[in-house]
Amino acid sequence: MKSVTDKTDTLRKAVATSTVLAKPETLERLKANDLPKKDVLAVARAAGVMAAKKTSELIPYCHPIPIDFIEIDFEVGTDRVVVTASVETVWKTGIEMEALTAASVAALAIYDMLKPVDKELEITTTKLVEKKGGKSDRKEWIPKGFSAAVIVTSDGTFKGTREDKSGKIIRERLEQYGINPSYTVLPDDKKMIVEKLDELCRQGVLLILTTGGTGLGPRDVTVEATREMMDREIPGIMEACRTYGQSRTPYAMLSRGLAAQKGNALIVNLPGSSNGVRESLNAIFPAVLHSYQMMDGLGH
Repeated sequence: MKSVTDKTDTLRKAVATSTVLAKPETLERLKANDLPKKDVLAVARAAGVMAAKKTSELIPYCHPIPIDFIEIDFEVGTDRVVVTASVETVWKTGIEMEALTAASVAALAIYDMLKPVDKELEITTTKLVEKKGGKSDRKEWIPKGFSAAVIVTSDGTFKGTREDKSGKIIRERLEQYGINPSYTVLPDDKKMIVEKLDELCRQGVLLILTTGGTGLGPRDVTVEATREMMDREIPGIMEACRTYGQSRTPYAMLSRGLAAQKGNALIVNLPGSSNGVRESLNAIFPAVLHSYQMMDGLGH
């Protein structure tokens, strides 16, 4: 089963349909509730709801999902019943299999209850109609000529006694979005960090991701340098990082990282540890890129 531990919880929705073909006279009896097995649609609705909840027990590679909403609807025509299953959750992975399973089993229940009076029943066209939620549902807008920078702040890395892993992780993640950032290593020196941030902002760099200097050590000054530069803080970005990290390690609460706006530039202080950087990037990308649409006056 594929790991989803790196994913974040988001609202997920899926709608699926399944169609049962039947004789017109059979469907007239269904409408009149004149069948040996009464209350066909009520039983089929219950079957669909139960099936959605048990999808992970039926489909081997499906994750158990906390389902928040299920609705089963029926459209009875002249020669068919169309089952529509709508399912919602707030979780890490999609819920389309639950919707497909609900629609399929509801259709099977209808088939089972109509078969005593109709030998020509047929279940056809089970399909996913709609799917929403998750990162694939969000295509973030990146301004034309977008430029980014990675700043590693570490005395050890600057002196060459410590290998940088976190900066490389950030660079690789940005490259996944077609962004090729500049890369700078600085010591834990507030004045030098401020000067570099100011230089990048003056050059028109729109995204500056720092790594290191966010903890409680006596030389951790990246946050102070950023605060000196910023026009205003964007607290939600780091709240998302710390919330995501806290569910994985209790030490995430000790990060003082700051996210700030300077003109049209976004400065985000990420932790110095490679795991902390990776988790923070998982928490905020690609949604953080939505900030440029907002700063450009386009709203949401």
